[in-house]
Amino acid sequence: MIEIREINVIGGRDMSSQSWARNRRLRSTPQDDEEPREGTAGGNSDGDSLATPMKSSKYFQAEDASGFRRLGRDFFDQPCVVLARALLGKVLTRRLPGGEILQGRVVETEAYLGGDDLASHSRGGRQTPRNSAMFMEPGTIYVYQIYGLYYCLNISSQGPGAAVLLRALEPLEGEETMQQLRTRAQKRAAAKATRPLKTRQLCGGPAKLCQAFALNKTFDKKDLASDTELWVEENRYSQPQTKHDVESKNVVCTSRIGVASAAEWAQKPLRFYIYGNPCVSVIDRKVQG
Repeated sequence: MIEIREINVIGGRDMSSQSWARNRRLRSTPQDDEEPREGTAGGNSDGDSLATPMKSSKYFQAEDASGFRRLGRDFFDQPCVVLARALLGKVLTRRLPGGEILQGRVVETEAYLGGDDLASHSRGGRQTPRNSAMFMEPGTIYVYQIYGLYYCLNISSQGPGAAVLLRALEPLEGEETMQQLRTRAQKRAAAKATRPLKTRQLCGGPAKLCQAFALNKTFDKKDLASDTELWVEENRYSQPQTKHDVESKNVVCTSRIGVASAAEWAQKPLRFYIYGNPCVSVIDRKVQG
């Protein structure tokens, strides 16, 4: 089972929870003009299989009637940067209206700190009807739309105006349905036939993962700790133990995507991804070396 205990960050300055605790006035959220990006690495996510039962955790809520054990509010009630890291390796689960389950492992996140963070929707403490989910209880879903076409999924964290953007997932279950949902969305946007997508392309970007999981504005302000259609679980899938998994502590810390207008905040190392995972949306070759 994947579990993040400590993370040795590759590249950039290690924005540890201690250093951020000294700057608690900084809080966060995502960028309006972020453009969906294509994945840049090869490979696939085949070979996953069900593993042995999970260990108990204080973060788990009671198992529901379907046997799912979601992460509860205590898990989300963490400082934004800490939550952004902790989400790596966790599993986003979507129950579609017909009952089908889609699952993807979180492989890339971004922290938006509000307050002084010029890339955040809640910068300067700004609160509007659009971004109000960012000021709600930790674990509240914040969905916003870009270009009038695409949606981005965020999770509120500890503190007012702080949120984590989910940038990329590694498909685990329901890949065929994800392919259909993505293809349907592509056809609507391009009005022409499209080629089948590779596994790494299905959820390799914030808008892409929302398309693949059929997520839209109706999920805004829902509670991940109690919602029946979308939640986060501890990883329950086995995978080869390589240098590219979370347990080996290989997490890249680099600048966020699509926030060039945020002055010095554009270079802050607030994007986190699992080194070597082919489903990451954009890899930073300079930081990786």
